[in-house]
Amino acid sequence: MKSSILAVVFSLYCSLLHAAPAPDFTLKALDGANLRLAEQRGDIVLINFWASWCGPCIQEMPQLDKLAQKYQMLGVQVWGVNVENDSAAAKAYLNKVQVQFPVLFDTDNSASKAYQVEAMPTTVIIDKDGQLRTVHRGYKPGYEKKYEDDIKTLLRE
Repeated sequence: MKSSILAVVFSLYCSLLHAAPAPDFTLKALDGANLRLAEQRGDIVLINFWASWCGPCIQEMPQLDKLAQKYQMLGVQVWGVNVENDSAAAKAYLNKVQVQFPVLFDTDNSASKAYQVEAMPTTVIIDKDGQLRTVHRGYKPGYEKKYEDDIKTLLRE
């Protein structure tokens, strides 16, 4: 209950101010590299928190890959952050359905806690200055259009 109240307050805070500093994190990617969010300043970063057991997450993954490919040359990065303590199932899924964007593993849930992730999937969009601009919880077909609208707005700024 306490964490859900915090999540609501956090979302309201972000929507009222239109921006809040995005919590920094460093996570290991599928390819073995460590990626740090703070080092991505100057780019728009869409972060999708997901799990292999989450049907909507799996359904959304190819749509995120299309977004990543479409906007990469414009300075937009898409990161997938798997939130499972054991990443074996996620790695097995990624062997079958390969994506071009980096997939990171938050096995201790430090990043997902910093972003107060309570729904699967949760997608956050961070502007070029490292400010958290939007948070989307859950996924239904068509949500990728919302992400694209958010990206286009930030590209115009």
